[in-house]
Amino acid sequence: MARGAGPALRLLLPLLQLLALPAGRGNRTGAGSLFVSEYFSQSAQRLSFYSWYGNAKVFHFHVPEDTVLLRWLLQASRGKEPECTSMEVTVHFRYGAPPVINPLGTHFPANATVRPSYNISITLSSAVQNTTFVNITTPAAGDWFIAAHLPEAAGRIEVKGFSTPCTYMFQADMFVLRLTDMPVLEPGVAMPQTIVSPAKPLHVKVFVPKYTARMWFELRSCMTSERRACTVRVVLGSITLPQSFQRIITCTGNVNCSVSLDSLPWEKWVQIMVESLGTANASVSLEMLASFTDCRPGSTSSFLNFSSLNQSQAGSGPGSPTPSTGMALRNTSDQRSFCLQNQPVVREDLDVVSVRYRLLNGPSVAVYSISPTLLLLNLNSGMDSGGSLVVNLLLNKTSLSQANATVVACVSAASPVLSLNTTQNCSTAFFQGYPLSLSTSSAEAMLIVLYPQTDDWFLSLQLICPKGQSECNTAEAKVTVIAYLTPCFNDCGPYGQCSLLRRHGYLYAGCSCKAGWSGWSCTDDTKAQSVGAQNLATLLLTLSNLMFLPAIAVAVYRYYLVEASVYTYTMFFSTFYHACDQPGIAVMCIMDYDTLQYCDFLGSVVSIWVTILCMSRVKKILKYVLFVLGSLLIAMSLQLDRRGVWNMMGPCLFALIIMISAWVYHGVKRRHCYPSSWKRWVFYLLPGITLAFIAISVYAFMETNENYYYTHSIWHVLVAGSVAFLLPPRDKHKKPWAWSQKLTCRYQICQNDREELYAVT
Repeated sequence: MARGAGPALRLLLPLLQLLALPAGRGNRTGAGSLFVSEYFSQSAQRLSFYSWYGNAKVFHFHVPEDTVLLRWLLQASRGKEPECTSMEVTVHFRYGAPPVINPLGTHFPANATVRPSYNISITLSSAVQNTTFVNITTPAAGDWFIAAHLPEAAGRIEVKGFSTPCTYMFQADMFVLRLTDMPVLEPGVAMPQTIVSPAKPLHVKVFVPKYTARMWFELRSCMTSERRACTVRVVLGSITLPQSFQRIITCTGNVNCSVSLDSLPWEKWVQIMVESLGTANASVSLEMLASFTDCRPGSTSSFLNFSSLNQSQAGSGPGSPTPSTGMALRNTSDQRSFCLQNQPVVREDLDVVSVRYRLLNGPSVAVYSISPTLLLLNLNSGMDSGGSLVVNLLLNKTSLSQANATVVACVSAASPVLSLNTTQNCSTAFFQGYPLSLSTSSAEAMLIVLYPQTDDWFLSLQLICPKGQSECNTAEAKVTVIAYLTPCFNDCGPYGQCSLLRRHGYLYAGCSCKAGWSGWSCTDDTKAQSVGAQNLATLLLTLSNLMFLPAIAVAVYRYYLVEASVYTYTMFFSTFYHACDQPGIAVMCIMDYDTLQYCDFLGSVVSIWVTILCMSRVKKILKYVLFVLGSLLIAMSLQLDRRGVWNMMGPCLFALIIMISAWVYHGVKRRHCYPSSWKRWVFYLLPGITLAFIAISVYAFMETNENYYYTHSIWHVLVAGSVAFLLPPRDKHKKPWAWSQKLTCRYQICQNDREELYAVT
């Protein structure tokens, strides 16, 4: 993030003028509070058509504390080229983590939690640029993310340099209005406040201590300056997207107005906004009071029990024996004195966006009915929101004394759920948690949270009996908890590749799918290729390279050994590159994928280079110098830009210039067209040139992701066939297979060489 200025800032100046903010430090009445405006900007990014999450451009901002107004300035623009048409840009917003989006309407993996992202559309029609504002009052402080993308990709494989695609750009800027002296509401102390006018609402905040079970908020002594009954609206909490769980109440008259909130976010500030709904000229005076109900935590073991820590490091699998829980509070009367049972959890950072959580006392935890068992899953490092949080619960059926009992679990962010036994509702004051349940009939449950927001996550477990909690007082259940954070769930499966993406130092992961598979984790098989289709595609792409065998045979027959070696090299690496390039089970890699790809590209371009130079019929010493020098330059060019169109077009054009120049020279010297034989033109050159042009057309304009296996195989066949036609005939003074006799220097051959060497022409 960078604080900057520019054309976008000029668009925000009218907003500052409309606010007409006071310049002096405010007092406790809220009549002259001091506001500070801040502007954050990020560089524009080029938009891409959507085929997987890597095509979405992500912007990461941080909203400071005590922000009362957030305004996004979204600027989308397109180029002025004729290729540019009307386009719709989709922009997604989310608090705490990158947005989970699904523009293609694919299926998510089973047990995954999906909440539709908040999004807007920006249309680029006749205008080159479109500017859109998005306002958010009382936004939550912390990380905010924006993701922008174009519609679904067409699927055509573009050859770099053959076409000039339209450029679509997107930039997001953030303006915040922050209150520097926001009043603090102290628990148990009534605080008088004054709302000057409906246009200037009152903002206060209250800090929620750790182990708070409930907050009671009360508004009383509300009176207008005209001694009339007041009407005010109270908003507790901040706005979070895609869903907001603000608590809103309307208070009318002199009657005290109150609200009770359970499961508040621990160790966080909660914003409270009070705005007058009365006349514009009347001020409102009132009193606010907040009180907390504490929660006394218990613990199933001591966190400093180093012997348990050593045992946890030694055995970590679900099947390992559970250590003795001598410190567990099994006495029912002791359990009643606590509102929750703490289970210590150790966080192990394994790699980027990769964390494992180990329970200090082993993989199993004891679950009771009197109070919930609570586990803390720390995801507040700032780099944990770019992966997937996986929670797997397994019930030990033999440990459950009550056969009809159920273990209810809830995974929630920022706030733990402490009332599972009464409400069985997995919702907190400002967050909707994810419920899970275990029983003897369904002993396993899994939850996958895609891109979990940056915060402290809690896992609450409690035992519930159908006939009432009285029959569960002495019951206990053992639940094995496996929790970890992974970049991609199941590593995107056999038909996907997990890729780490980066935006200004922020890392997040996404799955790129193949073989027709799609979805967030490449689990959607709606358009997936069957195993037979995969095998057929692999056979087509590999066996089509055998069409180089005729070209190799022709080259050897005509004594072009260097050219035959190049064709053999190309056939070998093209075959094994395409065998390694396939997804799923039909894949075989004899060496590193990048090496195979480079060798395939190098062999293809060098094959074209040597073929055209061979057709030019220049002197051998010059031809071999051009062979070596051109191959070295082609290798350098491919290293700089492997997919550049000029890697192939450059050598082709240069070789064609040499060939045409040589043919013109031979034609002028012989005083007739070169090659002179009409049979050479009709039966060899024209068919070869036709095959080459068809091959280039198929390669450049017809290949798509769906027909790649067929069109690229046709490319192999056409190129190899054109080479066999275009190779020039052998020298007239050399007999077929004469090269084999040169392996041993016989007298007659050596005598002929000497005669040619000393011949005077």
